Amino acid sequence: MIATMLAGAAGLQPRGAEAVASDRRLPLEEAAAEAWLYGLMLIENAQARQRMLAMMRPNHLLHRQALLTPRTQTVTTPNNDTLYSVAWIDLSAGPVSLTLPEVGERYVSYQFMDMYGNNFAVLGSRTTGGGACTLTITGPADASRDSLALRSPTRWVWLLARLLIDGPDDLAAASAIQKGMSIAGPTVPPPPRFAQRSDPWPEYFASVQRLLAENPPPIADLAFFKRVEALGLGPVKGFDPGRFSAAEGKAIEAGIGAARAQLTATGESGRIANGWLYPKATLGNFGQDYRFRAQIALTALAALPPQEAMYMRPIAPGGAYDLPSDVRWRMRFEASQLPPVDAFWSLTMYQVNGDGQYFFFDNPLNRYSIGDRTPRLKRGTDGSLDIWISRDDPGGERTANWLPAPPTEKFSIMLRAYLPRPALLEGRYLLPPLMRG
Repeated sequence: MIATMLAGAAGLQPRGAEAVASDRRLPLEEAAAEAWLYGLMLIENAQARQRMLAMMRPNHLLHRQALLTPRTQTVTTPNNDTLYSVAWIDLSAGPVSLTLPEVGERYVSYQFMDMYGNNFAVLGSRTTGGGACTLTITGPADASRDSLALRSPTRWVWLLARLLIDGPDDLAAASAIQKGMSIAGPTVPPPPRFAQRSDPWPEYFASVQRLLAENPPPIADLAFFKRVEALGLGPVKGFDPGRFSAAEGKAIEAGIGAARAQLTATGESGRIANGWLYPKATLGNFGQDYRFRAQIALTALAALPPQEAMYMRPIAPGGAYDLPSDVRWRMRFEASQLPPVDAFWSLTMYQVNGDGQYFFFDNPLNRYSIGDRTPRLKRGTDGSLDIWISRDDPGGERTANWLPAPPTEKFSIMLRAYLPRPALLEGRYLLPPLMRG
C-alpha cells in the first residue's frame, strides 16, 4: 500500500496510509496524479502488446530462438539467460488451450499476467515440474468444467515463457524444446491502438478508460475510483476530457508532473541493504500498491514474483537506480557467498535511455551479463569471484571477468536470482556491496 502521497514539483503534501486506504474524494490535481500512476501498467502493457502483435497474431506463440541482443530486444530490462516464448491471449471468444513440452531438469517458467501486471499463475520448474501437459485458460466470465483450468482475471493475458539456455552449444536442444510448445484457440482480431505514457493527458486518460472497459478492474479497486471521482475515470466508463476548463487542465498536468517525479524514487520500492535494493514481496502481485506497480511498469515490465525470481539493483548514494559509468566498479563474491539459488543467477548491464528505461547496448565483447554459466571466468586462488564493471577493458586476466559499461553518462545493473533459496528470500543472505575499483 502506498504510504505517502505524491510530493515534488506540484507541492503535494504527504498523506498517511489511512487516507490512502479510504475513499476520500481527492482534489483534481491529486486525483490526476494517482490516476496517472494507476493507469501506467495498463498503458505499458498495451504498448508491449502492440509491439508484439506487429510480429504475430493474438492466440499464437512467437518463439525467440536466440538470446536477445540490442537489435532484438523490445521490453525494458530483458534478460540474457533464457530463450523467450511469448503470446498475447484474447479470451473474449472463448477458452484457449496450451500444450507444454517435456523439459526435464532444465529451468522453465510459464508466466501468466493479467493486464494489471499481476502474475495470476507461474507454471514450470518450481510449481508443476518439467513434465509435459496440456491446460485450458479461461476468461473471467467463462464457465469451465475443467477443475485445473487457469482462470484469468482479465480478458487479455500476456504469456511469457523463459527457457534456460546453457551457452551457444545448448541452443539447438533448447530450441527443439521451444517448438514443442503450442497454443490452440479462437481466431480474434488484433486490438486497436492506445496512447503512450508521453501523450497529452486527454489521450492518456481516454486510453486508460478504454483499457478499463476492455479489462474491467477488480472490485478491490473501487475505493480508488471513488478517490479520483474529480477526474471522472470509472471502472468501465466516465472519463470526458471535454468537461474540463483550461485551469482544470493545468491542474491535471501538474498532478501528472508530480506523479512522474515519483517513478525514479526507490525508497518505497523495497528494502535497501549493503547498497542493494531488494524487491517488495508484492512484486508481480501488486494489490492496491499502484505506485509500486507503476514503477515496475516503467523499469521492470513483466517481472516475476520473488518466489520465482528475485531482482536486485545497486542504489546510488542519492537513491537512484543509475550509477555513473565514468567510474570503475568491482563486485567481489567470496567463495562461500555466491547467490543461493536452485536454478541460476546472473548480473546484467543496461544502458539508460531517455525515457528512464533499460536496454542492452553494443559492446566489444558482445557480453550483456555475467553469471554462474559464463564460461572461462577467472577465480581467485581462494575460490573468490571478482566481476569488473567499467567502460574500458580492465586488461590482463581481468578481461575474462569484465562486464562492459556503456559510453553514456549512467548505467544500471540487475542481479537476477532464479528460484532463490530461503536465505535470500528471507533476507538472511545479502549481496556484497558494489565497490569502486
